[in-house]
Amino acid sequence: MNATPEFTQHSVVINGASDLFAEVFADKGRHARAAVGVSSLPRGVSVEVEAVVEIESSTKDDNSSVS
Repeated sequence: MNATPEFTQHSVVINGASDLFAEVFADKGRHARAAVGVSSLPRGVSVEVEAVVEIESSTKDDNSSVS
């Protein structure tokens, strides 16, 4: 998150992203996170959210293949 040196409420701002994950993905949206402040971000954005996700197949057939 882009912030001035005096700003100390990074986690409060990033709670918005955590709340969105919980609302969209329900219990599967539970996650670990870190909130970090920096003096600048690319293209002047104020917040950057990075996620590593696992996508599960919605079918029960584990022997399916993609052509």
